[in-house]
Amino acid sequence: MRAYNSEYSEFVAVTGRRRVGKTFLIRETFGYKFAFQHSGLANQKTKEQLKEFRLSLIKSGMKKCRIPTDWFDAFFLLSEFLDRKRKGKKVIFIDELPWMDAPRSNFVSALEHFWNGYASARKDILLIICGSATSWIINNVFRNHGGLHNRVTYHIHLQPFTLNECEKYVKSRHLKMSRFELLETYMVMGGIPYYWSLLEQGKSAAQNIDNLFFSPRGRLNYEYKELYDSLFKNPEPYLNVVSALGIKRMGLTREELIKEGNIGNNGQLTRVLQDLEACGFIRKYRYKGIKRSNAIFQLIDNYTLFYYQFLHDTAGTDEAFWSINTNTPVRNTWEGLAFERVCFEHFRQIKQALGISGVSTQVFSWHVLKDSVYGAGAQVDMVIDRSDQVINLCEMKFSTKEYAIDNEDDIDFRHKTGRFIESQKTHKSIHLTLITPFGVKQNLYQFSVQNVITIEELFKE
Repeated sequence: MRAYNSEYSEFVAVTGRRRVGKTFLIRETFGYKFAFQHSGLANQKTKEQLKEFRLSLIKSGMKKCRIPTDWFDAFFLLSEFLDRKRKGKKVIFIDELPWMDAPRSNFVSALEHFWNGYASARKDILLIICGSATSWIINNVFRNHGGLHNRVTYHIHLQPFTLNECEKYVKSRHLKMSRFELLETYMVMGGIPYYWSLLEQGKSAAQNIDNLFFSPRGRLNYEYKELYDSLFKNPEPYLNVVSALGIKRMGLTREELIKEGNIGNNGQLTRVLQDLEACGFIRKYRYKGIKRSNAIFQLIDNYTLFYYQFLHDTAGTDEAFWSINTNTPVRNTWEGLAFERVCFEHFRQIKQALGISGVSTQVFSWHVLKDSVYGAGAQVDMVIDRSDQVINLCEMKFSTKEYAIDNEDDIDFRHKTGRFIESQKTHKSIHLTLITPFGVKQNLYQFSVQNVITIEELFKE
């Protein structure tokens, strides 16, 4: 509420993935009361957008209002309407702003003129813009080289729920779910509040997943196309990249993406990758020691990855597919990879569990190829390089019970540790860290690891 209580006019941008709850947050914060509220129309031309803007002015209290001739005229009518308002902060909420920018509409220029020529010259305007197309807001507002440059005074990028927040949300809706069920559901849907709002009472996690994804009328069965259509005006190049990354566990370099995805090497690819990263669908990372130009792009959106694994290019799937297919090779493989993603999404909780919340760290992935001198290759998905002279090599093992470290695991752990020390030439202490839902079973090999992090730690605030 700092922006509302400011003695000056403020320009607030709220961004985040579709269905993450941006509109709900804004409306709840202001009690659904605004001086003016408007939402852009999806896939409509400027003429229809202007008609809808006029209706929003009327709904907000403007008794007589003509249809604006263009966006400059529309914002002029808005300024006239605001001039008639009583003293006090006037909150303007424009939702789905990117949809209003139809081709050749001059919308951005008109918005610039409204803010610079009217709102910023007063002390009583709080302009809040919002939209799922984060990339549009970044490119047209934050990276604007004209009148909107550095004009946004507050930026809120709304993140998905954590496991802890999902648990609180589920309890508020009186759903009975164990933490393991919550974890499994999170692996499927991520922390997107809207998806969690669709869960039904009296159903197990598996039944809810079947109902939402595999039922002929499953409400998340058709979400995929709507998701990307709503985010990008020309979704095809984005879908091409997502499709190429969707079948590669560890991701692809730019060159591999061009080759395997049959995608052109041009400026558009750069923009597509930047936009997908800004929207939280992919991450860009490097193995330590790898050149920046060989960075890897990895698809990390839980829903999209689940869709590609089990729903993409399939037809006639049993509507009880998830309940039936437990402990199958394809599901076991998916669970291992999905659990790894959840761990990366809860890195703050992992640091807290290790007691290093206040320690400066670098996090990276690492791998080394087979070598004639040192033997087989090795890979660690999460390496935590700490400023207190310790490095945690984190292994994620998904299991429905206590994980039993065996002789094969012990040999593998020792090999990875040795190869890491050899390749990195480090003198820091190496702590092998195992992240597994229910901890480690007591046996001969339980002390192969220095730290064990369980589901309980991942659910911490």
